Amino acid sequence: MDFTLNLLLILVAYLIGSISFAVVVSKCMNLPSPHSYGSGNPGATNVLRTGNKKAAVLTLIGDALKGFLAVIVARAILGDQSLTATLGSWVLCGVVVAVFLGHVFPLFHGFKGGKGVATACGILFGINWILGAATLGTWIIVAMFMRYSSLAALAAAVFGPIYFVFLFGFQPMSIALLVVCLLLIWRHRSNIKNLMNGAESRIGSKKKSKSGSDKPENTQGQS
Repeated sequence: MDFTLNLLLILVAYLIGSISFAVVVSKCMNLPSPHSYGSGNPGATNVLRTGNKKAAVLTLIGDALKGFLAVIVARAILGDQSLTATLGSWVLCGVVVAVFLGHVFPLFHGFKGGKGVATACGILFGINWILGAATLGTWIIVAMFMRYSSLAALAAAVFGPIYFVFLFGFQPMSIALLVVCLLLIWRHRSNIKNLMNGAESRIGSKKKSKSGSDKPENTQGQS
């Protein structure tokens, strides 16, 4: 493909990643901005703190799908006949990093993005379903037993690149996934501090909003 078209593919991936479904879903369902309560993070876990499970699920699916679709569409445009044919493609590596950066630093939402767990999961499923399932399984196991979403995310982030190398050996994509892993860990730096101090909220708990209440003040439209 032409160099300009390759760069355009990476740019489009970033723009896809820049769609924050936590913000979009909250607006559509008349919920307060996810930046205004709890952790202030525009992600499914924080949206769940409104008590609206449907909004949280839609956010989770949307953020995962954008990572998945960005990779799948890129592979199709690149003429992918087999997975191993594109694992060494710098363009596909660029797409993976770009869609994740879009989620973390979204152009459409003042560069105030989420932590990237769902998007990273979608990316892994887009690369290979076994890779995605293994990483998701790691998240589920840690979350079930420890009840810390952040700890589960950190474990999945660490094991994702390891699973990839185990399945496909060291490829240029290994570097791209390592970049995603490091970014995800960096976005969880406050959670790491809270975990070490014993102050991290468990799954299902509610953080106080900026107004000091347990829930956002505007809960209209909750299920």
